[in-house]
Amino acid sequence: MAINAVARDTVFALRRQIAKIEGTLPERLEVPVGFDADRMLVRRSGMAESHGLLATGANRFDAALNGGLPKAALTEFHGVETRDAGTVAGFALALAGLLLKPTETPAPILWVGTTEIFREAGFPYARGLEANFGIAPENLLYAEAPKITDALWIAEEAAGLSALSAVVLELRGNPDRLDLTATRRLHRRALAAERPVFLLRQAAFAEPTAAPVRLVVAPAPATLRKTMAGPLDGTIGCPGIAVTIGKSRAAQPGQFTLEWNPDERTFLDRTHAGATHQRPWNTQNRAKNPVAVVPLSSGGTDPAAAARPVLAFPSRQPLPAGDQPSRPQRPAYRRA
Repeated sequence: MAINAVARDTVFALRRQIAKIEGTLPERLEVPVGFDADRMLVRRSGMAESHGLLATGANRFDAALNGGLPKAALTEFHGVETRDAGTVAGFALALAGLLLKPTETPAPILWVGTTEIFREAGFPYARGLEANFGIAPENLLYAEAPKITDALWIAEEAAGLSALSAVVLELRGNPDRLDLTATRRLHRRALAAERPVFLLRQAAFAEPTAAPVRLVVAPAPATLRKTMAGPLDGTIGCPGIAVTIGKSRAAQPGQFTLEWNPDERTFLDRTHAGATHQRPWNTQNRAKNPVAVVPLSSGGTDPAAAARPVLAFPSRQPLPAGDQPSRPQRPAYRRA
């Protein structure tokens, strides 16, 4: 009992110190009856919760965040490596699609980034926005800034506009300009405007910021495609995303694997998405499905019936008499 009390006081003191460093508001810590240091629950009563939460649809993940991500706040999304930029951007686009889903005439989303990050990671594909995330191409605006200071100024000014649904700021690394003061200004603008600001940090490490929630996003292996008869071997189903709660004022750190369903436009927990039925693509499964499963053609014939082995080189057979060359041929680099 004494050890649990000491651990509780130590953890609470550390959280208060972190909150003081990051410039957060004072926290109200509720200790439940029968407190256990390994299952501590920290709750905070503040402005962000009063504006509502954005539920992802993944029950375990939402429960860990006490309902979802705050709609009126600055939220960080970290990608450890540059090659994870597509997954981080896709996760932010999926959340933006969830934000616009219940709205009939949604306001546009502003995506702010530097020239460096757009050249490195590219722009979102316009035709895939509506099909995969439910975002019309005209509802996603881009602002390319040559310097980080310009990108921060654009994002801060745009966060206070009522004509936007959300603001996405994508930066690379850990620039000096993106300090605690800059993130505190973005967070206050998001609170005042009652809309989210997503901070995408590609190839960056965690540092003190004013964001209430920090998520570390990385790609995860996709599961098999699900059919009425069960998982289909040798196919690729919904994309998987590994999400780690790096910081949260209302939840403990945790790791989750989510799946994005582009048809239903919602997230699913990997444990609830049938991942336990996934089987590796080994030689037995390859023998069971020797050819790729493709739909029927417009004529209604099965393309697999006409499939033939494809050889890298033709077999050495003598040419017919009519196909013989008219004169001896020599390599081009040899003279006659």
